[in-house]
Amino acid sequence: MITTRPTDSSIATHDRVYRTLRSRILHGEIAPGEALTLRGIGKEFGVSMTPAREAVRRLAAEGALFLSSSGRVSTPELTNDRIEELAALRALLEVELASRALPRAHIALIDRLQSINMNVAEMVTKRDAVGYIRTNLEFHRTLYLRAQAPAMLAMAETVWLQLGPTMRALYGRLRRTEPPHYHKLIIAALKAGDEPGLRLAVRSDVTQGLRLLVS
Repeated sequence: MITTRPTDSSIATHDRVYRTLRSRILHGEIAPGEALTLRGIGKEFGVSMTPAREAVRRLAAEGALFLSSSGRVSTPELTNDRIEELAALRALLEVELASRALPRAHIALIDRLQSINMNVAEMVTKRDAVGYIRTNLEFHRTLYLRAQAPAMLAMAETVWLQLGPTMRALYGRLRRTEPPHYHKLIIAALKAGDEPGLRLAVRSDVTQGLRLLVS
């Protein structure tokens, strides 16, 4: 019996489609409930239906896309209960990641976080929602990488992915005029080696905004 294995080029094509769509969803470039079609994806990326279908299946498995029984593909429209659940997951995972990162929070990391936070402020000034979400996640990811807990970070990133389109809607509601207040508290707690303060600042930062959506 002969089995056909995917070629390196087909894997690379599928991965390119997957990563590009994933980035768009993660950073809120696609609105909640927005419909996608395999034909449209294939046309945009210049690929056949197969890599488009595989990318969609992979994203659906991560909760980034919703597949209806009729085959319709869309970004999820989260219920209030689902938003509350994902906010609770962020609080659990990210507080623990920050706590684990604290012993390795050397001055170079703190300087890097301050630099990223300046970029966050620039995106706020420009009213660039996608840029804001991207730099905000970069701030958190940079800190959490120091935790050296890759499985936990992967879980947190899956939560971010499911929240991406909703975060764009949240940004519009918040009408930010300055970078997140809690980022400054996170940096201050890292400088002071203050674990309780760090845990509180991270928990507040990752949940406060989301809870505005369900109020």
